[in-house]
Amino acid sequence: MFLSAELLQEVASFWFQAPLVISSRLRDFTILPGSAMETNRMITEKLSAAAESFVALNAAMAKEGLAAAAALATGRCAGVMGASDRLAVAALKPYGKRIRANARRLVK
Repeated sequence: MFLSAELLQEVASFWFQAPLVISSRLRDFTILPGSAMETNRMITEKLSAAAESFVALNAAMAKEGLAAAAALATGRCAGVMGASDRLAVAALKPYGKRIRANARRLVK
């Protein structure tokens, strides 16, 4: 099984940049001024990423379902090859976007 380039990019951002972001944030979990702000930001980002991921995944599922129904109605090949990759990318993209932004912000 081969993964799409877009899915590999999202997985790579989790694999390489997420530990960097986690370690940078753990460093800030001290009694320094502003540490509560970073903690609140982290929680807010996770909740908004989960909501955005849920919406994006449902939209992608609806799009794939409509494409399959249209293909079935017209007698064409459904073209479901790669549908699981497209759904996974839709679900992971909001998290990857935040991981990359946090990695840029926290490394400074």
